[in-house]
Amino acid sequence: MNDKTLDCSDIDRFLGKPIQPGRTREPIAGNDIRRWVQGMHYPNRLHYDDGFAAEGRYSRIVAPLSFPVACDDGHGTAPACVGLIPNSHLIFGGDEWWFHGPRIFAGDRIHNERIPLDYVVKDTKFAGPTCFQRGDNFYYNDRGDKIATQRSTSIRYRADLAREMGGSKDPQDDPEWTDDELRALEDRKFEWIKSLHDLGHGKRWWDDVKVGDKLPTRVIGPHSIASFTTEWRAYLFTIWCGVIRRTDLDMEALGFTDDFAGKEQDPVLELENPEMTDGAYIGPSRGHLFPRWARRIGMPRAYGYGASMGAWILDYFAGWAGEWGSLLHTNCSYRGPALCGDISIMDGSVTDKLIDEQGRAVIKADFKMKNQLGATMATATAEIELPKR
Repeated sequence: MNDKTLDCSDIDRFLGKPIQPGRTREPIAGNDIRRWVQGMHYPNRLHYDDGFAAEGRYSRIVAPLSFPVACDDGHGTAPACVGLIPNSHLIFGGDEWWFHGPRIFAGDRIHNERIPLDYVVKDTKFAGPTCFQRGDNFYYNDRGDKIATQRSTSIRYRADLAREMGGSKDPQDDPEWTDDELRALEDRKFEWIKSLHDLGHGKRWWDDVKVGDKLPTRVIGPHSIASFTTEWRAYLFTIWCGVIRRTDLDMEALGFTDDFAGKEQDPVLELENPEMTDGAYIGPSRGHLFPRWARRIGMPRAYGYGASMGAWILDYFAGWAGEWGSLLHTNCSYRGPALCGDISIMDGSVTDKLIDEQGRAVIKADFKMKNQLGATMATATAEIELPKR
């Protein structure tokens, strides 16, 4: 293609029509939950320590609110990635979540109903004409309980234009951290972990929260190819035959460039040569773990997963609310990736408190994630129900 257009017309025929569901192959195991919180850097003992969890609200280990996306077969982006866009690639743009009350425990089977919603094309400095596409995910357990709704936004763009326009302006070399700086980072991380310990099984009362209160700072990183790989393997679909595969997924039919149109998640090839279907090595996901491939799609070096960034945000709010609080709704926008060698610094504050029309004691909060240079990586808002005295 010599012009600078982005043909999205094929998307129209998919809008409003359900696509194949995402389905776990086996019941969720306790170690699936433990592997998830370990991969997401979320040391909340409620989700991995049997003894601690047994003394709490649920009397057993419960999955964190971020866990539904681990049960999907594509980070929740499947309904936001339908239709042919020639010579394109995809990154995550954001997620909006609604939580309906039921929680996930070991023994549950999870499935995800999915419907493409809409799209809009905007001009960006990153890649020129860019498609912002949305789709809805509805997560259920095997008893028919609706657990969560996720409205996912994907960003689809022409990789050649991203390279031509310079893509990300970040340097290609990882930043260097001294031993003293790394030790200081570990201290900062532990301050947030201690805030989880301090709350323990206690209740964060709505009555005690004030508008303007600051939430504890959370730090993750420095990110590395090792940490990104650990995140990748926490998603059940990255395990060979870990989920029931879709039969309607074709990367070439989506218009992915040749370098990234491998047979990732192909259910037939998976049985013959699963390494060819493993997105860590071949296919559209390999840009996360290999700098060479990252640069092919406009990224300067290896970079993290948008769905993981979303999980960090959900865990941040839910960890502050505690096990007696309920995260009702979040709206998250991803502005820039977690690049290899960088750190992610998360801060939030209470912006409002109210009793809603259902009589729930609710606080509203906002959120910002930045890297060590002050560049904004993500923003979010949340509504959280807290217990009232």
